[in-house]
Amino acid sequence: MTTISVVIPCFNDAAFLEECLAALARQHRAPDEVIVADNASTDATGDVARAAGARIVRVEPRGIWPAASAGYDAASGDVIARLDADSVPPADWLARIEASLAQSPATDIVTGPGDFYGCSPLVAWLGRTLYIGGYFFWMQFWLGHRPAFGSNFAMRREVWLHARDRVYRDRSDIHDDLDLSLHLSPTVIVRYDPTLRVAISGRPFDTWSGFARRVRWGGRTLLVDWPADTPWRRHATRCALRLGRAWWPRRSS
Repeated sequence: MTTISVVIPCFNDAAFLEECLAALARQHRAPDEVIVADNASTDATGDVARAAGARIVRVEPRGIWPAASAGYDAASGDVIARLDADSVPPADWLARIEASLAQSPATDIVTGPGDFYGCSPLVAWLGRTLYIGGYFFWMQFWLGHRPAFGSNFAMRREVWLHARDRVYRDRSDIHDDLDLSLHLSPTVIVRYDPTLRVAISGRPFDTWSGFARRVRWGGRTLLVDWPADTPWRRHATRCALRLGRAWWPRRSS
């Protein structure tokens, strides 16, 4: 049987984490392990994680990518599922992930969108439609495949083992999910399931400065390997793969 590890990077988000862990405790298909990558929190994050029976990985370098990657390294499951501390998955979330991967052995990553809570209906709609919807729509043209969404995805363990030395895991100024998506092997198959949804906090839209920071991180992530890695080179790679003569440029150190 497939084993599933759930990784949750967390920095001073004890209240959100408590709700996320409670949602995981209600899963129809229970996780085989839950790993909280505690990013040197100074609040009750550790206490909340221990009370829920989660395994704690203490990560000192500040940043969501250092925390998430340490959690992935520590995971022992055949499948590594990812939530953010403010994600609230429905009770069938893990069961749907397991069924999706079992029914499609060729699929390496399954991901879905999120629905914002804690904000006005208009902000929630704009965030769902333009922010998350735009991410999935436009990034497939840049990447040549659908991207993973950090608040709601799962990957086979082999995907991470292949990508872990390619990504910029020590950087705190880029988006970890987009960086992972950029450095996947061209043979990896990402399945986007619009019905695989989780609730996520609307706090990214609380301030213009916070939202602008996320946009800057997005641009920086896309351009970090430029010009060695460009959309047209990525699409050429996939065309070559379909023709049976694939090549894949490794990023410079």
